Amino acid sequence: MPLLRLDDLPSHLASSAKAGRLAPLYVVASAEPLLQIEACDAIRAAARRCGYSEREVATVGPRFDWSSFLDASSSLSLFAERRIVELRLPSGKPGKDGAAVLQRFAGGLRADDDSLLTLVTLPRVDRDMRDTKWYAALLAAGRVVQIEPIERAALPQWIAQRLAGQGQATSREALQFMADKVEGNLLAAHQEILKLGLLHPEGQLDADAVKDAVLNVARYDVFKLSEALLAGDAARYARMLHGLEGEGEALPLVLWSLAEDLRTLWRLRGALDTGRPVAAAMKELRIWGAREKLLPQAVMRLDRRAIGAAVRKCAALDKIAKGLPQVAAEEGLTGNVWADVLMLGLGLMPQPRAAGTRLR
Repeated sequence: MPLLRLDDLPSHLASSAKAGRLAPLYVVASAEPLLQIEACDAIRAAARRCGYSEREVATVGPRFDWSSFLDASSSLSLFAERRIVELRLPSGKPGKDGAAVLQRFAGGLRADDDSLLTLVTLPRVDRDMRDTKWYAALLAAGRVVQIEPIERAALPQWIAQRLAGQGQATSREALQFMADKVEGNLLAAHQEILKLGLLHPEGQLDADAVKDAVLNVARYDVFKLSEALLAGDAARYARMLHGLEGEGEALPLVLWSLAEDLRTLWRLRGALDTGRPVAAAMKELRIWGAREKLLPQAVMRLDRRAIGAAVRKCAALDKIAKGLPQVAAEEGLTGNVWADVLMLGLGLMPQPRAAGTRLR
């Protein structure tokens, strides 16, 4: 069956519930707990309207008994005609036995059997999961909702839509402020939006009122830091780096993440310098996802010398972070690794043109 977009889920459930028949299997895959919870709640609500009144939940962990899932999905209910069986697979890795059970289960589902509805929750679907036979079997047998993360650029609009749902609106400045404060923590963003609904009446919210109410609950992802660097967003890069330092993130991990993307950028620049087309070079280097857009932007403003120097500086900073302070003097660094990482990133950002200069 085709993938079901999150935006299309409400209309699908409404029409299915009206007809009194849902799909036998729903798979909700996401790295965003809030959006996954909301999607599953919507499916359960539609199921209740269709008479599914009994519910069993199993969470897959070490030494999980997969036969219990097969028993639950095949046994008849003693108390209700229709049941919901939920299988939660937080790791996204069922193992050899689990993979075989999921394939067998999906292959045995019948579209005309409405006595059982199975709801499977997974983390975000990556390339490895997409290539497995068990995931392909689930995709063929039911409706799969793949929920993508809310990226930073889309966060203000997402907040605006949530505010509109409770009859409120605010300025673009206030939306950007909220996005900065809740980035990487969608559950907290949801709570802050609900709080605004409790503190203020419907209508236009003053920007100062929003700033007074919203806490700084951002949670920064170390792997997003290099995205800010590649995008040339100096303010976000500095804010995220400060947040990671405050959260006690390990410097070697920060430096490894930056160095990995810088090495990929160095290889891409080298391929372009030899006349390779951008698309062919990116395919060869296995560049996809967010970096598919960001790396070409960055490679057009940086030469191989600057990228190579940044990679070497990452290596030097890693040595300092691991207890070799003498490297700082050798490489012309301050020895304050967080400050040096900040200067490294800012040095790779687009430089403003001097006043009075014109492009030729």
